[in-house]
Amino acid sequence: MNNFFLTFLLVCIANFAFAESVAPVNTQAAPSADIAKPYATLVTNQGDITLELLPEKAPISVANFLSYANDGFYNGVIFHRVIKDFMIQTGGFTENMVRKAVKEPIKNEADNGVFNNRGTVAMARTAQVNSATSQFFINTKNNHFLNNGFRDFGYAVFANVVSGMEVVDAINLVETTRTRGMSDVPVEPIIIKEVKISYTKP
Repeated sequence: MNNFFLTFLLVCIANFAFAESVAPVNTQAAPSADIAKPYATLVTNQGDITLELLPEKAPISVANFLSYANDGFYNGVIFHRVIKDFMIQTGGFTENMVRKAVKEPIKNEADNGVFNNRGTVAMARTAQVNSATSQFFINTKNNHFLNNGFRDFGYAVFANVVSGMEVVDAINLVETTRTRGMSDVPVEPIIIKEVKISYTKP
């Protein structure tokens, strides 16, 4: 073995040992505790209700809600169904009780491990599991029977009320009536004027 080849071999071995002793460079940014989360403020004629959306738990439901909100779909809709000590529901009807045209139904994410507790927000649906579109409701008590696996697939929670629960509680107590074939409709319209989306907590 000539001296040149021996020297080359020793240099390679030394470089390999050095490379093994140095920690690899992380080319991906470290997770940040300050990653922006979406918030939605429902500006109503009874006061503001701010929701913290949960894209890490219900990405389909959150994307669906944001799509409707960013389109201005919720501007002018009412809380059309209020059942005391149960929930308040909105997202489908105008003040004149006209049903708004909606997009395609989405997949039900009720198996995401988030429960229908007081102050949570869930997608409304029909008896069909994957039938949710634009409507959603705010739980005014712990409604365990709406959770995944309790009596059926359940109702997907996609947000929490972080401000304005007193407004929710006030809506919970309003007088309701039956009109145009629907029950539990507030006598005085409770209107969402607009939905403001933010990526910093309002």
